[in-house]
Amino acid sequence: MIIGVMSDTHGDISAIRRAVTAVGHVDAWLHGGDYSQDAVFLAQLTGLKVTAVRGNCDGAVATKPDEYISAGPVRIWLTHGDRFNVKGREEELVWWTRQYEVHAVVYGHTHVARSSWQKGILVFNPGSPSQPRAGSPSCGILEIGSDGTITPRHVTVPWMQK
Repeated sequence: MIIGVMSDTHGDISAIRRAVTAVGHVDAWLHGGDYSQDAVFLAQLTGLKVTAVRGNCDGAVATKPDEYISAGPVRIWLTHGDRFNVKGREEELVWWTRQYEVHAVVYGHTHVARSSWQKGILVFNPGSPSQPRAGSPSCGILEIGSDGTITPRHVTVPWMQK
């Protein structure tokens, strides 16, 4: 299974289109918040299932702050990250990941692409396709093997042509 991942789109429909093109074929999408309502456009654009969570810039929306996704034998926790001090460090996020008994956590909030393995848990931030705070605009892919392997990859999203 191949899962596309984006976060922090902030209503930039053009960036979402560029991200979808850059990623190519996936089986489903995750949206890590900050304009979680962009997930509706993403679903319409791709015709795929999109699971989204609420971010700190989303206001009063019906979207949940956390989602738990099963992808074959892998359980993924999707959260925006603002409630877990991710701008300072990821230790709290990793601690909660162990409590929730998941194999990976996907978060946003920082607008910085990051991928690491901590104590056997994948910690993945796709960055932002619209407002990166470091490097190029980005999103991500998680390839989930039937044996439970997770292969994360960041995808550079082209800047908008002027």
